[in-house]
Amino acid sequence: MSRLHFKITVGILAAALAGLLHLACQTTRSEDGFVSLFDGRTLKGWAQVGGVGYAVTNVVDKGVTNAVITCIKGTGGNLLSQEEYEDFILRFEFRLTAGANNGLGIRCPNVATNLHHDGMELQILDDSAAKYAKLKPTQYHGSLYDVQGAQRGAQKPVGQWNEQEVTVRGRQITVVLNGRKILDADINALRDADTLRKHPGLLRDKGHIGFLGHGDSMDFRNIRIRELPRAILNNVPPSGFSVLFNGKDLTGWKGLLAAPNDNPIKRALLTPAALRTAQDKADQRMRDHWAVEEGALAFDGKGDSLATARDYRDFEMLVEWKILAKGDSGIYLRGTPQVQIWDPRGGETNAVVGSGGLYNNQKGASKPLVVADQAGWNRFRILMVGDRVHVFLNGTLVARDVALENFWDRTKPLFESGQIELQNHGNKLWFRNIYVRELK
Repeated sequence: MSRLHFKITVGILAAALAGLLHLACQTTRSEDGFVSLFDGRTLKGWAQVGGVGYAVTNVVDKGVTNAVITCIKGTGGNLLSQEEYEDFILRFEFRLTAGANNGLGIRCPNVATNLHHDGMELQILDDSAAKYAKLKPTQYHGSLYDVQGAQRGAQKPVGQWNEQEVTVRGRQITVVLNGRKILDADINALRDADTLRKHPGLLRDKGHIGFLGHGDSMDFRNIRIRELPRAILNNVPPSGFSVLFNGKDLTGWKGLLAAPNDNPIKRALLTPAALRTAQDKADQRMRDHWAVEEGALAFDGKGDSLATARDYRDFEMLVEWKILAKGDSGIYLRGTPQVQIWDPRGGETNAVVGSGGLYNNQKGASKPLVVADQAGWNRFRILMVGDRVHVFLNGTLVARDVALENFWDRTKPLFESGQIELQNHGNKLWFRNIYVRELK
């Protein structure tokens, strides 16, 4: 080999190596903190739910053999991560076949069906297929299925690999397809009550991610995730919510009138003068027995319940609560009992039942679906639409679309609006981070 040829060869190799090192540095930076969800050999870390519709196979692309997760044509079922995730960035690649339909599940429960309602689904679809020409805007690729539509036009032709990045941070969901942002959804900006009622999964704080098969062939590879930290500040409302308790004083609250005028029907019959007198007495008892301790509403166990100063119709509510041993409380919705609160300690009778059920129901469900209580502070997310109620306790759905019955007159429908009440049963209680979001 001549000296000149040797120098040229070394120069080319050095340039190539420098390029690879530069690319590697870029990749390291951009992929910092990401963890692979596919080991390239098995479905370790995943669970097939509702059918065995996924497998690992090798495919040849541009002369290179790579392992992929494939959705097997003609099969069903979902492939869900064994781990649950709250906030995260998920990156993956997918390759469509003609007319293929699938979905990316996020914050899903570990169930086989209905995950586009009980969790959230970001559509994966061959947008170019003629059979999908007349779909709703919320049903094309990248859409938050049946909730908010994605922009079209960023998808590569069938048979080519697409790169997708999904960012889930709080109630904000962003989808970037092949470098172009196609979805930027803020669930807190969604105020359509019927949509929220239809999709309780929109209220979930965490859950599994996964691929939701429809029996069409499709491949996935390079699946990786980076979890994002979540900062929670006491008495600072999330975007779209208003504070019901400011963490400092009793502004926005009033005392509940003494019986029998705790009954909204009887209270409505009071003359204005009688109502003012009764309210003055109730407010004094509120000041005597409710106070603010370290940013939380604290009840000493000796007075009456607390009520919002104004009425609410359809709403989403967040509230954290803490109760002592053998305690009993609840959240009244539209002045009506109640989303139940029990002492969550194991071994107690009430703890076996669990909190979050609509305790006073006689015809409909009165007990929670599961026990999700924990020691210390607990957190409700409550959605009320019409007379229907969803309740999440510590991120778990414990009441699903249950009708709240009119405790005060069971022959009449539930009141269309009413105050929210923090109930007492003569035991010490604490509430904090109380927020509300009114719906249309």
